[in-house]
Amino acid sequence: MSVTLADYRAAVRTPGAALPVAGSALGRLPIAMYGLAVLLYVQRTTGSFASAGLVSAGILIGVSLGAVGQGRIMDRRGPSRVLLVVAALFGATSALLLVLIAAGRPVGVLVAAGALSGATMPALPGASRSLWTALLPPGPRREAGYGYEAISLEVFFILGPAVAAFLVAAPWPATGAVAAVAAMVVGTVVFACSPVVRTVRGGPRAGGRSFLGVLASPGMRVLAIASLGFGVVVGSVEVGVPAVTAAAGSAALGGVLLSAWSVTSVLGGLGYAARPWPRTLHLRLPVLLLGFALVVGAMAAAAATGSVLATGLVMLLAGVLITPQTTAHSVAIDTVVAEGTGTEAFGWVVTAATVGIAAGQSSAGVVVEVVGPHAAFLVGGAGGVLLAAVVWLGRGAVRTRPAEVSALPADSPAVP
Repeated sequence: MSVTLADYRAAVRTPGAALPVAGSALGRLPIAMYGLAVLLYVQRTTGSFASAGLVSAGILIGVSLGAVGQGRIMDRRGPSRVLLVVAALFGATSALLLVLIAAGRPVGVLVAAGALSGATMPALPGASRSLWTALLPPGPRREAGYGYEAISLEVFFILGPAVAAFLVAAPWPATGAVAAVAAMVVGTVVFACSPVVRTVRGGPRAGGRSFLGVLASPGMRVLAIASLGFGVVVGSVEVGVPAVTAAAGSAALGGVLLSAWSVTSVLGGLGYAARPWPRTLHLRLPVLLLGFALVVGAMAAAAATGSVLATGLVMLLAGVLITPQTTAHSVAIDTVVAEGTGTEAFGWVVTAATVGIAAGQSSAGVVVEVVGPHAAFLVGGAGGVLLAAVVWLGRGAVRTRPAEVSALPADSPAVP
């Protein structure tokens, strides 16, 4: 299904969409900013990057767990009240974390507080993605809405870290973290209080009766593996590129290249939406992951020459395949899980990608130390190829939606 720029414009101009879209944009901007801002604050306070990394990892673990739990509750009770409660909790737990950092508490206490803060971070991306299901019928405009979610997140992942790095130079090094928390809380409240979001209702049986929830669906498990593979490849690049530039004597250049990577991702996503390939979704997931893994694997040959330019050019080519994958993951949710469970399902997609990024970063870090920077891309490429093969074997499960009850009666609209 092709998506045009007119579909993107029509999606964001849908009656009732303006306020939640604005709130979601404000609330999601700090997603990539918060963890880095806290990391820099801990490093400034303790003088230890190791301690800062542990606290940041604690936040990441909390976010992974919280996204799934919040998603399941929102599918059952609707997003508005849940987001308001979580936003208040996030404000409180984040304030507690910043106070503990300022007080110089032991790193174990900070890691626990970071995990609590991450777990209460509002699962706004999932709620925002599910809103398009309520606002628009299946078709190009809904896919454009999903594409907007993927593209806007890429933009936020470019801007967020840059803002955090800028604000850490302020007289108070916690300025970036406080700004991130404030933006996330305000954006979440605006989104949750918008009229169209307040009318969205969940259902008592949304998510099914299984303890596993949406993971009881074979198609959802295949989608989670695809997202895991995507994360593994991304994580290896996030370690390998800075390692290559540092070896070349310009560590700061790594951040510039990664930002440029996100830019090509956005451009590639816009172009791919107009002419997606493969046309069928169950083939698109493994093929896109395989192509991504192979191009990243090719970065090893460029990096082995010691050329930052060659490595960067191949990386930019790989970046073209980022947004097409994240958009495909979002679109696949409508196929692999029952209606009314999309928020929980998106939480699992986020969690799988997060776990994959952590695995890719850690494994790439080990081989960089032992073999050299180029080996990071071999690890990511090999992991991506392996998981793409698993997705290919399970591709049949992505063809049809499981036969579960809908969150809403069949004769009821999603948004009254």
